[in-house]
Amino acid sequence: MTNVYDRAHELARALQDSAEAKAVEQAMKVIETDPESKRMLDDFRQRQGELQQMMMTGAMPDQAEMEKLEQIYQVISMNTSIAQLFEAERLLAQVIQDVNKIVTDSLSHLYQ
Repeated sequence: MTNVYDRAHELARALQDSAEAKAVEQAMKVIETDPESKRMLDDFRQRQGELQQMMMTGAMPDQAEMEKLEQIYQVISMNTSIAQLFEAERLLAQVIQDVNKIVTDSLSHLYQ
């Protein structure tokens, strides 16, 4: 019988070794070498995290806060290094979403 946990660890290693994960890692290394890009990204991620935390507690941020975050995103996306990171993260997220769908679909017969 297959040990699901062993296979999950194999999948985790495969994800870590994927081209998509390597691209995120490389993009982060580039940003780490540029203090201004790192500061901009860190500030954005902090604001983003604060809003996500607020939403997780059931509070909705006001429209102005959401618009401000979107404006910051638009501005920092003009930075080539940050734009490359965001694209790499998007591609990795797509892989994770695809894997999740494969796993979920494999069990769909249990609920029909």
